[in-house]
Amino acid sequence: MSEPLLSVKNMKKTFQANGGMFSKKKFVHAVNDVSFDIYPGETFSLVGESGCGKSTTGKLIDHLITPDSGEIWFEGKEISRLSEKEMRPLRSDIQMVFQDPYGSLNPRMKVQDLIGEPLLIHTNMSAGERLKKVHELLGTVGLSPSHGERYPHEFSGGQRQRIGIARALTVQPKLIIADEPVSALDVSIQAQVLNLLQQLQKDFNLTYLFISHDLSVVEMISDRIGVMYLGTIVETAPKKELYANPRHPYTRALLSAVPIPDPEVKKERITLKGDLPSPSNPPSGCLFHTRCPHCTEKCKTQVPTPVEIAPGHIVKCHYPKLTE
Repeated sequence: MSEPLLSVKNMKKTFQANGGMFSKKKFVHAVNDVSFDIYPGETFSLVGESGCGKSTTGKLIDHLITPDSGEIWFEGKEISRLSEKEMRPLRSDIQMVFQDPYGSLNPRMKVQDLIGEPLLIHTNMSAGERLKKVHELLGTVGLSPSHGERYPHEFSGGQRQRIGIARALTVQPKLIIADEPVSALDVSIQAQVLNLLQQLQKDFNLTYLFISHDLSVVEMISDRIGVMYLGTIVETAPKKELYANPRHPYTRALLSAVPIPDPEVKKERITLKGDLPSPSNPPSGCLFHTRCPHCTEKCKTQVPTPVEIAPGHIVKCHYPKLTE
């Protein structure tokens, strides 16, 4: 196997929570000892409930925020502690596509100027060359050159997401971090955007970090999947292996909730007991033990170490065989 394009090692990030004047300071453990690799040309997905740390992980990799500890390696270079000036040359290699395309597009700028802006910063192209490139990219994402004369508010949600994707492609990135890129779209439009992302991956040799809470969407686009719970990755596996043989109790509960389109197929729904613990006061031992049906005394006191139970299938659980 080739060397990873991106390697995240033991990354942690906490945020100070707002409290009252006389209350004790609280810290939210947004990302808690996360490690994974992404290989060139693949789609690695992070999936989990809202608030589990998926989006924070993406922002840490893109250097929008800085980790408290741990390492982020990109093409063999440690980038987590780079200054903004040192990071600037890498901005063209790592691009983000956001959940809300309208929020990431300046409403006062024409679409052709929005898409061409990265070219202005990262290249020496003339105005004419930039406009030609913008028109090519609009065609690549299924829009016409005439759309470049319009403003973001004149487009539908799906079209705006295509504009966001075109903007990310302008500087020929190696890694695209797609943070919930289809969650705000209708189901039919979701499929169109996912098909577009897959086609662009082939055409431009792209690598994706795909962040989503929707396991149906993740199944369509992923090569490998990491399941996050309360800021940590509890299971990582190739897509087919994860869906056929989930080992962590949390993964099994998530997959049991995915609807099946065939009404004849009966599926047992696994309902987790208890509420999601607060990330400002995470449980001791295994973070999942307060909701796990297989919890033992060991789970309450000892943090489980990741175990590789099959090639590429890693589970952070004391008793992964209990779920067989």
